[in-house]
Amino acid sequence: MSVCPICDKETDPKYRPFCSKRCADVDLGKWLSGSYAIPGGNTDEEDGFSSDTAEVEPKIH
Repeated sequence: MSVCPICDKETDPKYRPFCSKRCADVDLGKWLSGSYAIPGGNTDEEDGFSSDTAEVEPKIH
């Protein structure tokens, strides 16, 4: 038996992993509002280094 991650009721195969359209919509709303977030690494700008403006030493052949 699976339970709905929103309200802990038994899931409905039609709305799996949720129990109803309402709970599926609540979950979608959380993603769209930013309540849920997937952690990621720093971008170049966040760590103070931008690859666009970095000086690159020329390679000597």
